[in-house]
Amino acid sequence: MGCQHVSELIEGVRPGTPEGCAECMALGERGWVHLRMCLTCGHVGCCDSSPHRHATAHYRHSNHPVIRSFEPGEDWRWCYVDDRLV
Repeated sequence: MGCQHVSELIEGVRPGTPEGCAECMALGERGWVHLRMCLTCGHVGCCDSSPHRHATAHYRHSNHPVIRSFEPGEDWRWCYVDDRLV
C-alpha cells in the first residue's frame, strides 16, 4: 500500500540551505549528524540523531509530511504521518 502523502509533494523542490541545517547554521553550530530535506518546501534540517533534531521540529511546526535523506549516496524518503519509509 502506498503513502497518500507522496502525492502532495512539490515536483522539483530545491533545498533551502544546500550547505547544511538551516537552524543549526543560524545558531552558529555545525554539530549535525545527518541532514534531511522536506519534500514540500525544501527546508534542510538535522536528523533525530543530531542534538537539535530540526527536521522533525520542522514537521511538527509545518505538518509537511515527507522528507528525504540529504546525504550523498542515500536515496530514501520518510513519511512522518504514516511513520514509515515510502
